[in-house]
Amino acid sequence: MKSDLPATSVERIHEANIAVHRFEAAYYELFHPEVYSKQEQKRVKSTLNMVNALVDDNKHKALDFGAGTGNLTDKLLAMGYTVTAIDISAEMCQILRRKHEQSLQTKRLAVINAPIEDARFSTGEFDLICGYSVLHHLPDYEDTIRKLSVFLKKGGVMYLDHEASPFYWKDEPSSIANFVKGAYFHSNPMINSLHFQVIGVKFPSLDYTLSDYWHKKEHPLDHQKIEQVFKTENFQFFKRTDYYLTGTWIFNPLYPVYRRICRPEMSYWIAKK
Repeated sequence: MKSDLPATSVERIHEANIAVHRFEAAYYELFHPEVYSKQEQKRVKSTLNMVNALVDDNKHKALDFGAGTGNLTDKLLAMGYTVTAIDISAEMCQILRRKHEQSLQTKRLAVINAPIEDARFSTGEFDLICGYSVLHHLPDYEDTIRKLSVFLKKGGVMYLDHEASPFYWKDEPSSIANFVKGAYFHSNPMINSLHFQVIGVKFPSLDYTLSDYWHKKEHPLDHQKIEQVFKTENFQFFKRTDYYLTGTWIFNPLYPVYRRICRPEMSYWIAKK
């Protein structure tokens, strides 16, 4: 949304993201089953294939913003895209470069260590612009989407994934569903903690208060404002899809019950210009 934060707070959010991901980078893919579980990876690959098919006259040039260690970049390269990956974390960028040295040498990948707000590309440069688990980290995600749309060609697609759905912070229609939702959300961290203890891995405690700024009940991501950006930027069509997320490495027995009686907690957007 259009940020009401003072400039100092914007800078603090950037600094918080740099600090958190400095510590997380080395073990990010191990620490986040909600991103790297088999089920989630399968869903993302399937969605990317669907997105790819929507692009008109596809020259396979993509921008992956908030690329991290390469969750989307890895898949885009495998699909034949030339990728520009940008991330605010120097440590994340370093890992991404190490993973794809050959693609860097052949110019199929460019890695930029900078805030996405500072990105400067040509108008209509990309066939596909995508971001996974990024919007809630940005001081002003509404304005960022608007600026990125300039870099997307006519007939290109913007794909924004892994953000809390409008239902995430809302009560369920029934008390039973509310109980299941609360139990499921609270049990996931405990199950993951047990898993990490069993495999003998310890992670430092990190403060996500500012880094995950828009992932808060007090100020959640506003999907209506995202939709409004797509309208004002004259996208041909846009659609939000809500989905259920597997949040553990080990199966959570509450998941089937949660999925059956509760509303989905995550969302992704696909918008064609």
